[in-house]
Amino acid sequence: MIQVKDLPAPEDRVPVRRALLSVFDKTGLIDLARALSGLGIELVSTGGSARAITEAGIPVRSVDDLTGFPEILGGRVKTLHPAVHGGILARRNDPEDMAQLVDHGIAPIDLVVVNLYPFAAATASPDTGDAGASENLDIGGPPMIRASAKNLHCVSVVTDPTDYAVVLDELRANDRTLGLDTRRRLARAAFAHTAAYDAAVTSFFDRQASSATAPVLDLRAPLALGLRYGENPHQDAALYGEPGRFHEQLHGKELSFNNLLDLGAALLLIDEFASADPTLAILKHTNPCGVATARTLADAYEAAFATDRQSPFGGIVVVNRALDLRTARAIDQVFTEIVIAPEFDDDALEFLREKKNRRLVRSLRPAREDGRPDIRSVVGGLLVQARDAVMPDAATLRSTVRVVTRREPTEAEWQDLDFAWRVAKHVKSNAIVYARGRATLGIGAGQMSRVDSSEIAVSKGAKSGLDFRGSVVASDAFFPFADGLVEAAAAGATAAIQPGGSVRDEEVVAAADERNLAMVFTGERHFRH
Repeated sequence: MIQVKDLPAPEDRVPVRRALLSVFDKTGLIDLARALSGLGIELVSTGGSARAITEAGIPVRSVDDLTGFPEILGGRVKTLHPAVHGGILARRNDPEDMAQLVDHGIAPIDLVVVNLYPFAAATASPDTGDAGASENLDIGGPPMIRASAKNLHCVSVVTDPTDYAVVLDELRANDRTLGLDTRRRLARAAFAHTAAYDAAVTSFFDRQASSATAPVLDLRAPLALGLRYGENPHQDAALYGEPGRFHEQLHGKELSFNNLLDLGAALLLIDEFASADPTLAILKHTNPCGVATARTLADAYEAAFATDRQSPFGGIVVVNRALDLRTARAIDQVFTEIVIAPEFDDDALEFLREKKNRRLVRSLRPAREDGRPDIRSVVGGLLVQARDAVMPDAATLRSTVRVVTRREPTEAEWQDLDFAWRVAKHVKSNAIVYARGRATLGIGAGQMSRVDSSEIAVSKGAKSGLDFRGSVVASDAFFPFADGLVEAAAAGATAAIQPGGSVRDEEVVAAADERNLAMVFTGERHFRH
């Protein structure tokens, strides 16, 4: 058993005379350094932090000077030294600790301000290898943070720039001292910071092997947003992670639990059309109810809306390029909860902001850059899988599919098959999508029977007076019987795309040939439960 040394009780408030500042994220660093120096607190710093502080004209002592040893190995070794860790870990209420500091000429460090290299962001791309990950692994930072938090009765540690103002206010109001409650809260945040960092590193190596076979699944993530409630008002809810890397809200009420689900679905769908002509999708309850690619976004909206003129009320609109005023005015004709775009033209943004209840969101980066696996809760556990990757470009996709009918698709049919297949991937199973001219005509989602989905898709388009003749049809999984394909041909489809793989594939192909319908097998399905 570890023996606990019998020491006097620590002071509730401890003075801050010396602070060590070593941060990657330099948000607020100069203001903090200037304020601490103005309070008469000696500053010690490293590398880029020291240079930034010096260039701002603020007195700072380098760690080299403190340790008597230069930074080596390109800065990999600079704070791993007794002059640093001894100054942090010494217990101020232990005479022996303090005597050792005197014997070795070590000065106590009372405040440690450290944040770490952005490992999760730096390794988010699936192309990141071991070398790239290694260069973004912080070695000196975590020990300083943990040492400071361990000695919370004597030392304060700050890992989040949003805490700078609170710490400064308390120092100013209490003769350069920080109270135990503050130190304990900061220590808790510090351990959470290093735990999340270690989890990100572990997750990276798990992804290198297999995203679904890690021996232990670590779900630590920072609280991003406390939500008013979950799917229903009686359910508590919160958002964890780093959503700010992918989107930012520009206007409107706080996003709700259901809004965030829809937002995620919209970002993943529009990713399929990142390099396409102007493309717009309308979603409701995470399902697309209309998608179109056209000469302009306004034309795309008109075509997407025509697919289903009832469902878009209270829905989501997402686009793949800057949103213009003409499109904004078209969207405004129907109550739309969220509008998502990579950019908004100034006049469009001003116009859309006129309605308080409309949420406007800027997408900041492709959703595909989120390296997190797909995780869902089930009774008794969690299901983990790799995300269904974004499809390749149209030319590559065409080279990977197989024409199984006597007739090959025409060039126009190939374009529509590519378009419909991308949309079907984001429709709840059983998914059926009819399209023509790179615009959806009908979408059937979430039915127990694939024939039912087809009938619903056709009936929705019929309500808008759409003609399905010359359309293509996409099915997220194989047609188990010929009846689904016969239904599509009867509706007017002339080409189909599906994974194939049914024991009755020959019957389905024969039914297509009988109707002069071109069909391709992808060999890959896209269930979305």
